[in-house]
Amino acid sequence: MSTTLQHLSDLVGGQIVHGEPSLAITGLNSINQAQQGEITFLGNPRYLPSLKTTQASAALIALDSSVLTEIPETLALIRVENPTLAFSSVIRHFGPPLREGMRGVDASASVSSKAVFDAQKVCIGPCAVIEDDVRIGDGTVIHAGAFVGHGTRIGEDCVLHPNVTIHERCLLGNRVMVHSGCVIGADGFGYELVKDRHLKIDQVGIVQLDDDVEIGACTTIDRARFGRTWIGEGTKIDNLVQIGHNCIIGKHCIIVSQTGISGSTRLGDYVTMGGQVGVAGHLEIASQVMLFAKSGVTKSLTEPGAYTGFPAKPLIEGRRMLALPAKIPDIIERVRELERKLAALEEKTNS
Repeated sequence: MSTTLQHLSDLVGGQIVHGEPSLAITGLNSINQAQQGEITFLGNPRYLPSLKTTQASAALIALDSSVLTEIPETLALIRVENPTLAFSSVIRHFGPPLREGMRGVDASASVSSKAVFDAQKVCIGPCAVIEDDVRIGDGTVIHAGAFVGHGTRIGEDCVLHPNVTIHERCLLGNRVMVHSGCVIGADGFGYELVKDRHLKIDQVGIVQLDDDVEIGACTTIDRARFGRTWIGEGTKIDNLVQIGHNCIIGKHCIIVSQTGISGSTRLGDYVTMGGQVGVAGHLEIASQVMLFAKSGVTKSLTEPGAYTGFPAKPLIEGRRMLALPAKIPDIIERVRELERKLAALEEKTNS
């Protein structure tokens, strides 16, 4: 597929600031891998050196970019407000066509007669299981092998990818996307030690996913012991995340892969957690907190800001704490040198 620089500029609502509008663009790629005929983008200033050497024919840059005097003469430029977001439109233009006409119930699906949905306005794929009293909104797609437990409510335009498990009575809002291998609504990890045995505590609550939530592959969100485990509107959760029972996650949070959040912890809005963050149970994390990768939260964080380390501390303090182990060998050697000098001094004094 080939198009022109002008067409792409119109597509992304940009302005050509360098290059011919008739320039042919045949594809897209990253800055370092792009070849002649392809378009790329500068979404992060750290890649500016790569932009200066890219083999791409064109690039999307920010409105406030100052690279015009430092780029190859052969590189055409389109200015846009947000290069990363604009490049998504370019990807859709060059990408494979969206699958259309996905409507109806596959003959191999097991669908309860008590489930409520319009078969002409949803898609239920091969070998999916839909139990009693499930309600499914228009435009929702449930792919092959997915399981939806009894009494679950699914809103409009949701997507359950293959082999998703949604346990009984869960609530999904509109435009929720759940990727393959997720388990939503499994029992919370609750036991009581009685006479040297771990006795299981009943978990009778639900999981609620609000509008525009996206859950990455193989993530697990446990049902509440009672009440609900609740994921707020617009929150995006990466692959391989564990969220314990009765957690409440605010709106528009970002939770990255291999993070674990223990039960009954509450997050405010716009919280960001890097990869492998660990959070103890029954804590409060304020809105607009950013936790760097591998941070360990052992106490509530009541003030917005960036935190790092174990236990998590405000960024500057946390970085100092993380730097200390690297200084230990030098400190030990200095102590040994002082001990040698002290021993020599004592020997001289005694003699």
